[in-house]
Amino acid sequence: MGRSPKSHSHRNSSSNQKNKRRRNSSSSGSDNDQHQQRYQRRSGNDNRSQPIKQEPVTDDDQSRRQPQRPNRPNQRKREEQSYQWGKQTEKDKAKEEPVEKEQANFGLSGALLKDTNTYKGVVIKYNEPIEARKPKRRWRLYVFKGEQELPMYQIHRQSAYLIGRERGICDLPVDHPSCSKQHAVLQYRLMDYKRDNGTMGRRVVPYIIDLGSANGTFLNNQKIEPQRYYELQENDVVKFGFSTREYVLLHEDSANNLEPTEGGGGGYEDEGVEIKKEPVEPPKK
Repeated sequence: MGRSPKSHSHRNSSSNQKNKRRRNSSSSGSDNDQHQQRYQRRSGNDNRSQPIKQEPVTDDDQSRRQPQRPNRPNQRKREEQSYQWGKQTEKDKAKEEPVEKEQANFGLSGALLKDTNTYKGVVIKYNEPIEARKPKRRWRLYVFKGEQELPMYQIHRQSAYLIGRERGICDLPVDHPSCSKQHAVLQYRLMDYKRDNGTMGRRVVPYIIDLGSANGTFLNNQKIEPQRYYELQENDVVKFGFSTREYVLLHEDSANNLEPTEGGGGGYEDEGVEIKKEPVEPPKK
């Protein structure tokens, strides 16, 4: 038997309906996917708009985040400085700290040891004082080395005698290695004194002064201070450094123990001879 045309058309219509359903399902699936994607995008935007919880930041995090800037002390000082224009007022002057005044100094001035005197191209460490005089009395230095007597020095022809190891400039040379090149000075000075009757007189007196020697000067076996005058008297013994030589001070009347009296008073009168000092020329530049 042959099939009827109705059954064939029915089959075709059913197949067409199935295909439409598939298309609708596929199109509805794609539409659902698009709706889901749009929803996800909107939800993502909503999540971005919401505030994010931040954890507390520590000092270490700040030091890492913030770059370290080099210190500029000069710039800070400039900013701190306050510039004032115009003249200072009395208030500003009062704020200034008062300057301390220099106090009086009673120490040694060193005027006698100024390096202003030269002799034979060598600077002398000593300058004579104003009261320097050449004596009229004939003083002498007797030199002894143990029991041996050495040549005597006449020390009345000058107002001062430089004693030391440098023979080129010293008046009284001492050759012991413990003595300095310019060791000491024997200086005559015009000084006031009181007579026995109470009146005042003047006479030239010998003094010894150490020029800051390395091993010192000894008067009657006692070391004297440097840069200070010590009065010498008859029969005084002077030694220099570690030398064993002894210098005994005597004068022309010591052998007879005579003390000349002049002017009605005890003691001797000797105003000496004033020294004529030549003007010192200024050093050439």
